[in-house]
Amino acid sequence: MEVQANFDRLARDGYLSRSDFAECIGMTESKEFALELFDTLSRRRRMKVDTINKEELREIWQQITDNSFDSRLQIFFEMVDKNADGRITEAEVKEIIMLSASANKLSRLKEQAEEYAALIMEELDPEGLGYIELWQLETLLLQKDTYMNYSQALSYTSQALSQNLTGLRKKSPIWKISTTLSYYFEDNWKRLWVLALWIGIMAGLFTWKFMQYRNRYVFDVMGYCVTTAKGAAETLKLNMAIILLPVCRNTITWLRSTRAARVLPFDDNINFHKTIAAAIVVGIILHAGNHLVCDFPRLIRSSDEKYAPLGQYFGEIKPTYFTLVKGVEGITGVIMVVCMIIAFTLATRWFRRSLVKLPRPFDKLTGFNAFWYSHHLFIIVYIALIVHGECLYLIHVWYRRTTWMYLSVPVCLYVGERILRFFRSGSYSVRLLKVAIYPGNVLTLQMSKPPTFRYKSGQYMFVQCPAVSPFEWHPFSITSAPGDNYLSIHVRQLGDWTRELKRVFAAACEPPVGGKSGLLRADETTKKTLPKLLIDGPYGSPAQDYSKYDVLLLVGLGIGATPFISILKDLLNNIIKMEEEEDASTDLYPPIGRNKPHIDLGTLMTITSKPKILKTTNAYFYWVTREQGSFDWFKGVMNEIADLDQRNIIEMHNYLTSVYEEGDARSALITMLQALNHAKNGVDIVSGTRVRTHFARPNWKKVLSKIASKHPYAKIGVFYCGAPVLAQELSKLCHEFNGKCTTKFEFHKEHF
Repeated sequence: MEVQANFDRLARDGYLSRSDFAECIGMTESKEFALELFDTLSRRRRMKVDTINKEELREIWQQITDNSFDSRLQIFFEMVDKNADGRITEAEVKEIIMLSASANKLSRLKEQAEEYAALIMEELDPEGLGYIELWQLETLLLQKDTYMNYSQALSYTSQALSQNLTGLRKKSPIWKISTTLSYYFEDNWKRLWVLALWIGIMAGLFTWKFMQYRNRYVFDVMGYCVTTAKGAAETLKLNMAIILLPVCRNTITWLRSTRAARVLPFDDNINFHKTIAAAIVVGIILHAGNHLVCDFPRLIRSSDEKYAPLGQYFGEIKPTYFTLVKGVEGITGVIMVVCMIIAFTLATRWFRRSLVKLPRPFDKLTGFNAFWYSHHLFIIVYIALIVHGECLYLIHVWYRRTTWMYLSVPVCLYVGERILRFFRSGSYSVRLLKVAIYPGNVLTLQMSKPPTFRYKSGQYMFVQCPAVSPFEWHPFSITSAPGDNYLSIHVRQLGDWTRELKRVFAAACEPPVGGKSGLLRADETTKKTLPKLLIDGPYGSPAQDYSKYDVLLLVGLGIGATPFISILKDLLNNIIKMEEEEDASTDLYPPIGRNKPHIDLGTLMTITSKPKILKTTNAYFYWVTREQGSFDWFKGVMNEIADLDQRNIIEMHNYLTSVYEEGDARSALITMLQALNHAKNGVDIVSGTRVRTHFARPNWKKVLSKIASKHPYAKIGVFYCGAPVLAQELSKLCHEFNGKCTTKFEFHKEHF
């Protein structure tokens, strides 16, 4: 119906032109492919025309949408066989490879079209006739499933799935609501009790201060305006104090390793920081708004008799509105409000992520730099807050001016953290070992590891490059494993600072040497001097607790794969240790019978006399990216895991969203080439690794279903780093499956 509607819109005098065919059938991004398809189907009808009517379009559409293997193969063959002689030559194979590569935005495949055309001819034309026929192509495609064994697909049966997925019977609405609430509480109880405690304390402070001023004479003059303003002020003192705690990263990293992690949601520290900021905004509106709009006007308009008892606070002569505002309390209040408005505005997602496009020179107000520097206005805010709290109109006794009491501990803790970071970053002397710039504007930095720098997989560190900015520190996930003798990070160009960082290092790099990956490279032998780098950390993140789960599901979008590369490498190192222990345990636990039975990782951990190295028995890594060149970033790690992981503990899946899903005519040849090349050379043509690349986006519901089926009663940690949209989908799916199956999914999202 959609295609028919497009025809009605695009047709002229009842005929659709060849140039509009791609748009009509929904292939606007693959126009070349669509035109070839049009010409192929025209040749099939033994006519070459530039226009078709609706009936002819309907006939073509039926042929295109025929999902049978024979129909797709026939169309595919005829697209290649342009002279309709029933044979296709190597040149024709190369042409269709380039056409498919163009439709799927695979630039590298276009460059290697000649090589892969030769591969197909070598496979199907061993006699060297110079052509292949339809039946030979059919034979190759039918063998695709055999070639595809390397994909390491999750093995499960519908019977196992039905055994694990319970609750398929209809349930009453009350049961569904109670189950939903129970799982919601189970997943969020840490957040809920902290929020409840925080809100309760704010409500208590507001009520206490409200009632205190309700019973004072000032209430007779200013009314509920002053009680509301003072109640809001008390919550502001609390929130201005505790907003610093979630950003005390060293303290939080240390607390993660204590029993406090069992009851406190340290993964949500930044979200809590933002929530407190929102409460501060509300408090400012209530406090400043009531003072400026209500309190001061009522005081000024009061009669001399009513004002007389307040003379001890505001002076014997009744002040004017301007006098009240220009006082120390008024000026400091205005300074705080202005600084907070600037900082809060530039910290919003629209400005911080440069989603707002402003004309020059106002474009400097967007981006991370504006966010970073504007946040330092809070130094002025806290100084003004202390002065503001010491110059109150209605309180003259020093110990009742409690602002400094609220702020003393959090401010000292935060200042101590900043001092620690300053001295620690100076003591961490790192030497750059290797630099590489990969496709997709990704910069890889490999540096020496300071002896005192100890970290866990999944953690991150802050990096400063004085050549770019002597003040800015930016967080990056550590992609090296704790057992490596170096530190590494991967930096994608996403903003002004990362753009400048790439430029500075690119200037020091040299063109790639033959046999080495990367567009530009540099190492210790490079003649040019590499820029200096300072590091600070490590800092905790949700992914560092991966080892407490039986099974891992690691999901990364684009550069979001970085936190999980370190985890995969750490798992691999532990696999090697396990294999060494298995060899050592052979003498104590000799095999029974002729053949040694297979011992999986879980069994090995049980029988070994040494302490458990790892609780995790399986890991599934899903990497979704839009650019083929992205796979170069971690090619070495993936190949190493594929070579050394003999027990298939780590299962890796690459997904390239620029390629059309398997089964689409535009990706049929890519799928065949992929299978053939891996069968011949053991390498995936898309990623350049031993890991198979899937096309389009994963079906996450199916992914979780398979894992739940394969690991009943297991505790599965789902770790995600990427766009917020998919985070919501994965979180919802985990919640749904927890209510349906015996497997327990726990979702975690990376925050910076």
